[in-house]
Amino acid sequence: MRVGVTTRRPGRAPGQIFVAPYTIGTTMTGQTGALIVDDAGDPVWFRPLPSTSLQNADFTVQTYRDPRTGTGQPVLTWWQGSIAIPPQYTNLPGGAPEPGGCYYVYDSHYRLLSTVFARHGFSADEHEFLLTRRGTALFLATRPVPMDLTRYGGPADGAILDSEIQEVDLATGRLVFSWDMLRHVDPALSEVPASDASSSGGVWDAYHLNSIDEGPDGRLLLSSRNMWAIYQISRGTGRIQWQLGGRRSDFTFGPGADFYWQHDARYRPGNRISMFDDGCCNQPDGTPEQQSHGLILDLDFRDHRATTASTYYHRPPLFAASQGSTQALPGGNEFVGWGQEPYYSEYAAAGNTENDARRNLLYDAKLPGSDISYRAFRIPWVGRPAYPPSAAVRPASGGRSVVYASWNGSTLTRGWQVLAGPNPRTLSPAAPPAPRTGFETAVTTGSRGPYFQVRALDANGKVLGVSRVVRAGHR
Repeated sequence: MRVGVTTRRPGRAPGQIFVAPYTIGTTMTGQTGALIVDDAGDPVWFRPLPSTSLQNADFTVQTYRDPRTGTGQPVLTWWQGSIAIPPQYTNLPGGAPEPGGCYYVYDSHYRLLSTVFARHGFSADEHEFLLTRRGTALFLATRPVPMDLTRYGGPADGAILDSEIQEVDLATGRLVFSWDMLRHVDPALSEVPASDASSSGGVWDAYHLNSIDEGPDGRLLLSSRNMWAIYQISRGTGRIQWQLGGRRSDFTFGPGADFYWQHDARYRPGNRISMFDDGCCNQPDGTPEQQSHGLILDLDFRDHRATTASTYYHRPPLFAASQGSTQALPGGNEFVGWGQEPYYSEYAAAGNTENDARRNLLYDAKLPGSDISYRAFRIPWVGRPAYPPSAAVRPASGGRSVVYASWNGSTLTRGWQVLAGPNPRTLSPAAPPAPRTGFETAVTTGSRGPYFQVRALDANGKVLGVSRVVRAGHR
């Protein structure tokens, strides 16, 4: 899979880019999996999945605190499982996780540290997985609850897809906190009619929770896509302290501050929150469709009014029917993943407007074909693979050989040294050290070998890793 980079300007924040490509179309370009790419669109690390019926989501970098020592280390985290994708429904609404999914935590050597599952009959949900300073993980989980939906306009023998916030202790696997949406919010307030259950096995997706954020005082910010609402929840009492958007909003909205089908609600400094406003599609009668965009709002708690602080639009205009993210970057830049549209972009802090969408655009890239990523992030990452580099060799004309060197996940490799010899035990340098030129570097040597080996070198020429010995003409 190749990522196409269309805009690359100075002023970008540091870090690699994290996506989890999959498709809801008919054809996947490449493989599903977890992918780190650089600014040129070249892969840095890829963990492919064996089937397009498996997906990764919410692939990112977080801090894992060792339950025994309390020390922190950067780790990779993601959800893995199967998503109900139309028209291949099981008995769940589109976008819901099928049973059997889980969350993975990998260290900087790409070794598994922890696997986390949902509790008491719920399925791990792809939308959110947060590691906390307490050595716990906060995530969303779902399960169908059988219910007579006739009073809502649905089937008598239906079910509602309930969602729950769960928090699990990483050391013990014990559930330490839960908050159930069905117990706190009336499903009759949903923007999705219960009659939609007829196309998803009788299950009504009234809520569709898609993000959690935790404030410094323990408050929780929860986004419900199908309610068009964001809630602040008291962790101590479980009470909803305020609602932004939806049919019972505690706030009114200034120009351009309203949102629909939103994702990725996050606390920002002061009285601000950010989100990805999908703005479309399948709008109820009379509701205007709007372009998808990153959105930061100011919340006035005295007058209970939300006003627009900044917006981040794309050119060409995008209308993402689902998914998406808006990430705050160091220095004030914003990184936007366009969800069901195959783009990700970086903007200077001031953003832009719907009519001037290329203003302050610093970076723009596009996944191939119909490939998409639920979210996209830019985060610095140092990968030191526990496994060795890879090497392959092909004969070339004139008695030469071309050696191909790569090391999936190494972020410190800056060059390659090729060794060759008549047998595996007498190898010596066959060419001057070559600079790394991408995920795979081709080095031409004057040696026939037939045995070859590569050494990965850092910026100072220090050997970071050594491949196994390969023989020309053999696989």
